[in-house]
Amino acid sequence: MRKKNRRQIFEDIEVIDAGAKGKTIGKAPDGRVIFMTNTVPGDIVDIQTTKKRKSYFEGNAINFKTLSEKRVDPVCEHFGTCGGCKWQHMGYEHQLFYKQKEVENNLRRIGHLDLPEISSILGSKKPYFYRNKMEFSFSDSRWLTLEEIQSDSQITDKNALGFHIPGMWDKILDVKKCHLQADPSNAIRLETKAFAEHNNITFFNPRHQHGMLRTLMIRTSSIGEIMVLVQFFEDDATKRDLLLNHLAETFPEITALLYVINAKQNDTIYDQEIICFAGRDHIFEEMEGLKFKINAKSFYQTNSEQALELYKLTRDLAGLIGNELVYDLYTGTGTIAQFIANKAKKVIGIESVPEAIEDAKINAENNNITNVDFYVGDMKNVFNDDFIATHGQPDVIITDPPRDGMHKDVVQQILNIKPKKVVYVSCNSATQARDLALMKDHYQVMKVQPVDMFPQTHHVENIVLLSKL
Repeated sequence: MRKKNRRQIFEDIEVIDAGAKGKTIGKAPDGRVIFMTNTVPGDIVDIQTTKKRKSYFEGNAINFKTLSEKRVDPVCEHFGTCGGCKWQHMGYEHQLFYKQKEVENNLRRIGHLDLPEISSILGSKKPYFYRNKMEFSFSDSRWLTLEEIQSDSQITDKNALGFHIPGMWDKILDVKKCHLQADPSNAIRLETKAFAEHNNITFFNPRHQHGMLRTLMIRTSSIGEIMVLVQFFEDDATKRDLLLNHLAETFPEITALLYVINAKQNDTIYDQEIICFAGRDHIFEEMEGLKFKINAKSFYQTNSEQALELYKLTRDLAGLIGNELVYDLYTGTGTIAQFIANKAKKVIGIESVPEAIEDAKINAENNNITNVDFYVGDMKNVFNDDFIATHGQPDVIITDPPRDGMHKDVVQQILNIKPKKVVYVSCNSATQARDLALMKDHYQVMKVQPVDMFPQTHHVENIVLLSKL
């Protein structure tokens, strides 16, 4: 049987760095690394361990001896509980420093790459209220604080509309104010909860699978359009219409008011019918005069303003002069493909999600872009020799894969067809570094440009320009 971990306490530990997944780093007296979640580099703390392994500990600070100069006061009352914005207690300039450091460390240590001087990370002009999409969950048994649990008072307000507590699928934190999405997001969420409670519309219980209200999604765009989608578990047409009519009357600025009836165990909407209650079934986002139609199931970068900067940098690094055939791998809804189309002769987009490709085709048609074509299928299967023979040898490849990076067969195919340039956009510089290591004998890294898409978190986007040797 496995021995029980014995918790240890280490005193006067200096927090020396911030590492992967946002965890901070100290050194135990025996030299082993300690990974922490509630400290900032520069703190001096007493640590209680929660996990012990051969080469490291995990733990939390239980006593702060000296507070780091890098610390700031979190603006959100829910900081440390909801699990989002984990770096909110660190000054933004320091967040950017550690994000850039992580990119460089991953490229050097995982990729073993010869790097040029890495460009300074592009920070976000909005460190708060930058997200265009938020999803909230209802619960009839909200997360209780330790003080509430230990008090003798009877708790009557048990409903919640907010976020899952990290690692607890059935516990929801009731959010008073979220600093991630601009108005009227908070107003819509709070009014939805208050009206539902006043009219006895039941909140979902995930353990026992009952209750009417399940989730609330709010999407906004930079041109002022708003989508609100309410997901119901139980279908009561009278109460459903009562709530939706109230939202439509209270917030006439809502562009698309939608709902879904989802009685299955999980709350994903991608296999569900979306019903338009009022307005359109979509909203529009705009970027340099291009319009992109976004429906409830569409993927779109969740920081619209910073996405524009990311796409500008991608286009600039591609260095197109108008006569190139460009392949846009993992094209999603074709945003990058259409954004660069006026600088290229032809752009071919490939994506595995059929709905995303349908959106891409509709957007291209609406934008009067005629030199883009989109194809759907698993990348490692579609992006083959027959595809190249049919559509032509690309001069430039832009690739923006999911967090897992590219399949090794996709990397090999890029090496086989030898485009002059590859622009690799990544939301995970560790898997990006792994892929680039496979390419380093054939391509030189010319430029590295980190971009911060998600302030107050450890996540960082990175663009690498490769040139064929």
